[in-house]
Amino acid sequence: MKKEKLLAILRLQKTKAVGDVLAKKLIVATGDVAQIFKEKPSNLLKINGIGRNVTNQLFNKKNLELAELEMEYIEQNNIAFSYFLDNDYPINLQQCIDAPILFFKDGNMDLNNDRIISIVGTRNMTSYGRGICQELIQGLKSHNPIIVSGFAYGVDICAHKEAVKNELQTIAVLAHGFDQIYPKVHKKYINQVHKNGGFITEFWHDENPLRENFLKRNRIVAGISQATIIIESAEKGGSLVTADIANSYSRDVFAIPGRTTDLFSKGCNQLIKTNKAGVITSAEDIAKMLNWDLSKSKNSKPLQQQLFTELNNQEQKVYDYLFENGKQLLDVIAIECQIPTYKLASLLLQLEMKNLVKPLPGKLFEVM
Repeated sequence: MKKEKLLAILRLQKTKAVGDVLAKKLIVATGDVAQIFKEKPSNLLKINGIGRNVTNQLFNKKNLELAELEMEYIEQNNIAFSYFLDNDYPINLQQCIDAPILFFKDGNMDLNNDRIISIVGTRNMTSYGRGICQELIQGLKSHNPIIVSGFAYGVDICAHKEAVKNELQTIAVLAHGFDQIYPKVHKKYINQVHKNGGFITEFWHDENPLRENFLKRNRIVAGISQATIIIESAEKGGSLVTADIANSYSRDVFAIPGRTTDLFSKGCNQLIKTNKAGVITSAEDIAKMLNWDLSKSKNSKPLQQQLFTELNNQEQKVYDYLFENGKQLLDVIAIECQIPTYKLASLLLQLEMKNLVKPLPGKLFEVM
C-alpha cells in the first residue's frame, strides 16, 4: 500500500467525529480515501452526515502529525494491517457496516476461513463453565475451526488455551495497542497464541485498554465469526453485549444452559428464553447447527449457475462480483464495481426481480 493511502486511512481513523460508518461513506463519496483530504471542505459538506465539525476535525493538523508518527511506527516495526477494501480483509467482518476500516494483526491467521467461531463468557468462570469449554473445543477438533476470543480472564483465556491444546488456530482480539498487554498476567500466553494463530486490534500501538475499547473490541469478535457461543454469563456482562452485536449482524448465537439458581448461568438462560440464542450442550450441536459436513471438501466451490436471463454489462458485473465474493455491503459493492450507490441500488433491484440476487438485513446482498 502506498504511504499516501495509509496516511490518509490513519488520519481518518484518528478523526474523533468520524466513526467507521461515516468513514466508509466519505470513501464511497470521494472514490478513494486519499481523495478525502484533497477535497475542499465545501465539497465535503455536500455529503449527507458531514457537518463543519467533521470537516474541521478532518483537516486538524494535530491528527496529521499523530498519523505520521503512527505510520512511522508501523513501518519501523513491520506491523501488518488490513484495510476494509483489501482482498485479505476478513469477509465476515467486511459484511458488518461498522467494522473497522483498518486493523492491525500479528501472527499467522487464516482470517477468511469458513469455520470461525467466537467463544466468550464471564471473567468469573466456574468449574462447570471450564469443563463445558474444554469439552466443546475438544469435540470440535475434527472440524478444525478457528477459535476467536478476547484474551480476557475467565472464558476467553480458557478458550484460547484449549484451542492451543487441541492444535487449533486461535485469534485474540485486543482492546488496546500492541505495545502493551491486558491483563498483564496473560503475558505468559502470548507466545502460545502467536504460534497457533495471533492477535488483531484496531487500536494504535500505544493506546490503553480503556473501558469503551472493550465494547468496540466486542463487535470485531462477533463480526469476524460465523457464530458466537456464550459459555457462562451473569445477567449483565460484556459477553451479552457481544451476543446482541452478533444478533444485529444476523449471525448465529448459541448459549450453554445452566441451573436457574446459578449466578453465571442467568445470562445464558435469558438469551435462550428470549430467543436470542440457540441451546447447545455439545460440540455435535454446534457442528449440526452450522451445517459442518466433513464428507464435503471445505475448498470445493459450487459451479456458477447458468444464467438464461440476459443481463446488461453492469448487471453482469455486479452479479459476477457477488458470486465470487459472497455476501457484501451495498457501499462495498459500489466501491469495488465502481458504480455510484444510487445507480447500484437500481441494478440490485433489477437483479432481485430476476431472482438472481437477494437482499439481506444490514444493506447486505448475495446471489440466490
